[in-house]
Order: sequence, then structure tokens, then C-alpha cells
Amino acid sequence: MSRPFLLGVLFSALVASPLLAQERAADERQRLLDLSYTLGESHALRQACQGDGDQFWRSRMVRLTEVEQADQAFDAQMRERFNTGFASRRSEYPTCDDASRKAEQAAARRGQALAQKLSQSMRPATHPGVSPDSVADGEAAR
Repeated sequence: MSRPFLLGVLFSALVASPLLAQERAADERQRLLDLSYTLGESHALRQACQGDGDQFWRSRMVRLTEVEQADQAFDAQMRERFNTGFASRRSEYPTCDDASRKAEQAAARRGQALAQKLSQSMRPATHPGVSPDSVADGEAAR
């Protein structure tokens, strides 16, 4: 599977039929936290090669928090996990090389697995204006 395909599957599975975070079981909430961490890792690893201006994964994290509509405490936990994942990978892979690219691919695989598990437990919810392609705005985000 190609990296772009894996990345696309990650969010189309997650946003296709959102479920509010406060309605999720504890194991699903933990998967959301794990996904937030993985998004942070992915953001740092992508920026290592694309530059600090690249906001591809940050925009998806913002969209995730919007779609989840989590209570304030859980929203803060998700953002903290994103930032922790980002800081961890930023310090480990400050530059773009083969190791950072391999780490990015591994993070994509983890994210895909988490998104698939979340999507299996989701029930359809109605959110006006939310479609799989609306995960993030802008041409670079697609």
C-alpha cells in the first residue's frame, strides 16, 4: 500500500460517521488519545521533511477535535497527547532522512490501525456539512 493511500484511509474511516467523544466507551476514548499522539508524531515527522510551515497533520487534529465535540477535559487531553507525540518525534528526528521517513510510515500504519478500530465501533451520527473529504481545508490538506 502506498503512503498516500494509508493516510487517506486513516481519516476517511474516522470521519465517515462521527460519534461524539462523550458517547464513546473508555477503550474508544483511549484509542482517540492514542490517535491524537500518533497525529502529533506524524506532524513532527512530516515537518522534518516538508518544513515548519506544513500543517497537514495539525489541520487534521483540529478537525478531529471539532468532529468529536469532546467535553473540555477530554479535548485538553487529546491536544496534550498530540503535543506530546509532536515533541517526542521532533526531538528524535529533527531532520529529514531515511530514518525519519521510516518512522513516518510506521506512524501512518499505527494511525490507520487505530482509525479502523474506531470506525468499526462507530454508529452513524448526523453532523451537517461533515463528509470524509472535509477533514481539513485547503488544497495541501487533500
